[in-house]
Amino acid sequence: MIQPEVPLDDDVLVTRARAGDLEAYDLLVARHTASAYRTAVLLGAGSDSEDVIQEAFVKGYRKLSRFRGESSFRSWLLSIVANETRNLHRSRTRRDGLVLRAAAANPTSEIAEDDAVGAVLAGERRAALVEALRQLPERDREVIVCRFFLDLSEEETVATLGWPRGTVKSRTSRALAKLRGLLDREEVRRG
Repeated sequence: MIQPEVPLDDDVLVTRARAGDLEAYDLLVARHTASAYRTAVLLGAGSDSEDVIQEAFVKGYRKLSRFRGESSFRSWLLSIVANETRNLHRSRTRRDGLVLRAAAANPTSEIAEDDAVGAVLAGERRAALVEALRQLPERDREVIVCRFFLDLSEEETVATLGWPRGTVKSRTSRALAKLRGLLDREEVRRG
């Protein structure tokens, strides 16, 4: 009788990759590419997202010996992606169009006539949210993206951003209040 193949968890793959098993690191890359890409896009890397995640995976491999396992491999990797995205922002001469360019440009696929009004309203709400996020300071934007767009837990956000837990809690609360204020102002402006 053939035993079904059991997928290896990240800890086993990290141990194998540290021992020089490139296939194990390839599996880690394959497993976490989507969330790394999404993180880079949502943190504002935009069209440079693929370059950011490629650099993050290379740095991750080089620094694998520094991974202590205090957080998940995913959180550790996403912190590298976040740092690479910050590095990208620092190196850009222009800072236009930071967060969620991809979300704002995402066209709605074929819509039935009955759904047309709902789609227009949803598009307007999405555009208002994108604009409000762009107005937030970078650190507020980062915590909102991690907690609500990437759906990271508080612990994963701590590991990803490299901030103390109290800072994540307080900044999340303040950033949400700022975002609500910006969205309320937009609602009043539009009438």
